[in-house]
Amino acid sequence: MFTIEHEFDSTVITLIDEGHAGLQEDVTILAFDDCVVLEQEDPISGELVRVTLSMAQLADLAAALDLPEGSYRLERPKA
Repeated sequence: MFTIEHEFDSTVITLIDEGHAGLQEDVTILAFDDCVVLEQEDPISGELVRVTLSMAQLADLAAALDLPEGSYRLERPKA
């Protein structure tokens, strides 16, 4: 299950783990113009863990989901 909310400066997606044993904490994804932030509460410490991905890293992640094992470099348009 997931929710999508559009805020002033970002889109917020919350992934809710459900339906099986060993449930994980919800993951919140904040999509901004220049980066994507993933947040999840650490169930042991209760602290919020945050990972920030640049748009290039996000593009690499999306490509990696469909590729076999190996090392890759995506061609990026010249700025």
